[in-house]
Amino acid sequence: MCDRGGRFGASIVATMTTRRGFLAAMATPALAAKKAPGLKLGVMDGVLKLRGKPEAVGVAKDFGLEGLQVTLGRAEAGGRLPLDDPQVQARFIAESRRHKLPLDATYIDILHVNCLKNDPLARQWVLRGIEITRNLNAGILMTVFFGKCALLNRQELDYVADVFKELAAEAGKADVILGFENLLPAEDNARAMDRVASRAFKIYYDVGNSTNTVGVDAAKEIRWLGKDRICQFHFKDLNYLGEGKVDFPAALAAIEDIGFQGYANLETGAPSGSVENDLRRNIGYLRGLRG
Repeated sequence: MCDRGGRFGASIVATMTTRRGFLAAMATPALAAKKAPGLKLGVMDGVLKLRGKPEAVGVAKDFGLEGLQVTLGRAEAGGRLPLDDPQVQARFIAESRRHKLPLDATYIDILHVNCLKNDPLARQWVLRGIEITRNLNAGILMTVFFGKCALLNRQELDYVADVFKELAAEAGKADVILGFENLLPAEDNARAMDRVASRAFKIYYDVGNSTNTVGVDAAKEIRWLGKDRICQFHFKDLNYLGEGKVDFPAALAAIEDIGFQGYANLETGAPSGSVENDLRRNIGYLRGLRG
């Protein structure tokens, strides 16, 4: 779903540029009128097929969205992340200012390769991610624990929490929050937060993962965790939003009830093969819930 930007990514930029006036006029007022109070909608750059591409900022704006989550990328020759390039960072900042669209978070996907639970190199990637996130003024660095890097037992959870305790000290100095996205129930997430004991470490809550993989009631967990433990949300499902297992009306009500102020980034796919049509369909569904 989050393929690197290439020929398809370039085509969507061209298409969206010609539609900019129409979408800006039609989408933005609807979003402002129909979102949950305090909740802003953004999107991952990979959803737009523009991973790590500054052009994603303008495309997100064209959809009437309010933020963009930026992918830091996998290590390249020389051992650098693609976003660990001052020129690329400068382009993102310039596009963010030009379109008046915040970079609301980053995503350190190299942690799918080097696992924080057992690979010392992962710590160094997170430290680099903190600096990049600070430079982009994105505020939140989302860390991931899936596949071979998933946390499988209490021992692994406690070990990672202790690593985060050290990393959170650096994140706090940079005014960055480490977002902890995983496949754990709310109680284990709370355990990790208590062990780290830092305002620079919070839960990155994915309603799709919670519902479809963990098998819990996302709305119930959101209320239990509360706004002080959650830094941001991912919205997705196995199909179009509203047509899968995730109870989005209940999730939105829970987010509103806890008084959350921040972003939910769309991590949706494109079942029809059209990013533009499917993303508009998913955004339209979310707006309709607030109509």
